[in-house]
Amino acid sequence: MQKVEGDLTAAAPVFAALGDPTRLSLFKTLGDGRARSITELANGAAVTRQAVTKHLETLAEAGLVEGERRGREKHFALRRDGLADARRLLDEVSAQWDGALDRLKAFVED
Repeated sequence: MQKVEGDLTAAAPVFAALGDPTRLSLFKTLGDGRARSITELANGAAVTRQAVTKHLETLAEAGLVEGERRGREKHFALRRDGLADARRLLDEVSAQWDGALDRLKAFVED
């Protein structure tokens, strides 16, 4: 049970960060692998540049994006390994469901 608790602790901030539609949209936008400035990310957004900054900080704290200062601007890019803990947890849950469905199928067919 120790491993599961560790996975939950590591994955919870990721799920919390992606649970907000604005943050999920920013994450999706950065999914093409191109780093963007806060100004670029805020352009056309339904929220202010300051709100975009706060959302990006939340994504960074969850390990999903990283920022790099370039002159006067900060650019953010997706961290490819940011979803690793969440993915492992979802894979584990998926395997549990597969096992439960296999047992149900065996029970019904017997």
